[in-house]
Amino acid sequence: MEKVRIGVIGGSGLYAMAELSDVKEYEISTPFGPPSDAVVVGTLRGERVAFIPRHGKGHVHIPTLIPYRSNILALKMMGVEYVISVSACGSLREDIAPGHIVIPDQLFDHTKDDRNRTFFGDGLTAHVSVAEPFCPDLSEVVYQACVEAGATVHKGGAFVTVEGPRFSTKAESNFFRQIGLDIIGMTTSPEAFLAREAEMCYAVIAHVTDYDVWHETEEPVTAEAVIRTLNANIEVAQKAVALTVEKLRDHHERTCGCKDALATAIITRRDAIPPATINKLRPIVGRYFDD
Repeated sequence: MEKVRIGVIGGSGLYAMAELSDVKEYEISTPFGPPSDAVVVGTLRGERVAFIPRHGKGHVHIPTLIPYRSNILALKMMGVEYVISVSACGSLREDIAPGHIVIPDQLFDHTKDDRNRTFFGDGLTAHVSVAEPFCPDLSEVVYQACVEAGATVHKGGAFVTVEGPRFSTKAESNFFRQIGLDIIGMTTSPEAFLAREAEMCYAVIAHVTDYDVWHETEEPVTAEAVIRTLNANIEVAQKAVALTVEKLRDHHERTCGCKDALATAIITRRDAIPPATINKLRPIVGRYFDD
């Protein structure tokens, strides 16, 4: 299995890019099971990049049952430091229109089912800080790439994750608007939190496909409308990802806090941690326990 620095989690339009060359697929096994699908690795703008289709090829995993831990851990095992998430979302604001892109800086987790939100447990406790859930350094790079790609892009915003797979009721949509949230989707939690536990930089390119259901003069969101808008935006998404990869070539050393997120987070006394748990989480915690 080759080592890569940059990972992308998104749909098939990204790992089938015309620019992508020398493509290989890797079936990866993790202690939490297999990822959503084979990891596709290809050369993009001179850099090897790993792609994971979040919902699996053919869109077979509903948001609740995506193997989030396996996806993040598979990328970590490949040496990934930067994770670019490409995600569809609904807008909760009039000025964020379908076709726009948002680079969010805050995250509100409104999911309800057990999405396996942490790698920890089994005798090892860590309380990771997610006050800033998206890496500010990577988000800035992604924002600049989207601008250069010609997108109408909004810098910052609060992204609420709902359970799905259904869309919102009007009461729910209006509630999220009233408490000051900006965009809505189904998959960013716990993906962002797991990436932080894995000490990876994580940022989202959120493609606005609809006005959710709150807008009085627009049709309520449908799956057909989401796919239609996403397909129309695939070219700008591909260009934004390629430009981000190009810009990250010059980022040889990370200076953000993401790279040391566990330095003060692990609180379990070392002699109390089962060796099997350390072995299971070695790709994530190994540097804190390997003498």
